[in-house]
Amino acid sequence: MGNATITGDIKFTGKAPANPPIDMSEEPKCKAEYASTPHEQVVVVNPNRTLADVFVYVKAGLPAGASYPSPTTPVVIDQKGCMYHPRVFGIMVGQPLAIENSDSLLHNIKAMGKQNRPFNISQPAAGMTTNRAFTTPEVMLPFECNVHGWMHAYAGVLPHPFFSTTGADGKFTIKNLPTGTYTLEAWHDAFGAMTATVTVQEGETKAVGFTYRAK
Repeated sequence: MGNATITGDIKFTGKAPANPPIDMSEEPKCKAEYASTPHEQVVVVNPNRTLADVFVYVKAGLPAGASYPSPTTPVVIDQKGCMYHPRVFGIMVGQPLAIENSDSLLHNIKAMGKQNRPFNISQPAAGMTTNRAFTTPEVMLPFECNVHGWMHAYAGVLPHPFFSTTGADGKFTIKNLPTGTYTLEAWHDAFGAMTATVTVQEGETKAVGFTYRAK
């Protein structure tokens, strides 16, 4: 581990596509949580014209043979309001994933790994938690719900801790990097992936930005 930092934001230009509306008429308990018609949160453009739910990670450049211990603190994915929270997240290989159900109805979370073994878990009641972990890097690993077809989430599974997901400010920060030249990849569900090359020195903070454009 080092003490260099890469930070930046994910800008968006153009007109954002409309997110698909969700018909929750058959799930009144979930529908009651929304003041108006809910939508799948595929493209979330923040007020400052940045994108949320972009996964940014170091794709190449880490020292050969370096290994990083997996945290014992779990990453939590919750099913609330018939949506996944968070929708996009990172997790290390071997780190626990706590799958929670905050809805008082049936959810069936399906992890559709290609590098990792898929699983399909039924959680019929609120308050249930199931723990899983992944054994192999995979970017990105999708989740869906067999009961509610609009529910989707994505995990970036990595053998190192150098990743970040943008939120309401569109920013990302990757800390504790050793001196080096790195390839960063940014991934978005609707707009795909793009890369940038960044060199950082000991103790340096380097800013880099990505811009996605409406198709």
